[in-house]
Amino acid sequence: MAIESRKEPIPAPLHDIAMPESGWEAGQHETAVFAGGCFWGVQSVFQRVKGVIQTTVGYSGGAAETADYKTVCSTETGHAEALEIVFDPAKVSYGTLLRIFFSVVHDPTQLNRQGGDIGTSYRSAIFYTDDQQKKAAEEYVKQLNAAHIFGKPIVTQIVPLETFYRGEEYHQDYAIKNPHNPYIQVCDIPKIGALQQQFPELFQEYTR
Repeated sequence: MAIESRKEPIPAPLHDIAMPESGWEAGQHETAVFAGGCFWGVQSVFQRVKGVIQTTVGYSGGAAETADYKTVCSTETGHAEALEIVFDPAKVSYGTLLRIFFSVVHDPTQLNRQGGDIGTSYRSAIFYTDDQQKKAAEEYVKQLNAAHIFGKPIVTQIVPLETFYRGEEYHQDYAIKNPHNPYIQVCDIPKIGALQQQFPELFQEYTR
């Protein structure tokens, strides 16, 4: 079953990053970095999640001198097309972002590809920023695999974030800027619909 055709979201994580006893300070933001195929679609989903403050498409996994679209498309740089997500943990938890990532953003069982986009730059990856994110991601993958949610093992990499490199300006909000692009219509619009269907309480409209 295609990710965007699911009627219900996958199970929530059993282990999430707990809120401190004193609570989160007002205005405190956290950062998550995910890769799940073409970054246009990943951004299209997460920029519509309540509690997400800002999203930026870019590259992670390689060196600064190769962090540009043309070079990354060679699939020989080590980079993945990635999305940096700045979020308010008092409104949406890291575990909830992981749940959305695995539910509607992409197919985490496809190795080094998403559909017709083939190569390591389109791989599934979670770039964690601290040990709490690492544990939450690892525990969730174990949970989903144990429950055979996808029928095949999850191949998502869980690796430390070294550097996130902001992508070119024309890639930012690409789906908003190019709503009639056939790729956007076929690959990304259904993901937005899946988010709204599966997570109506978290869905928000997005405008630049």
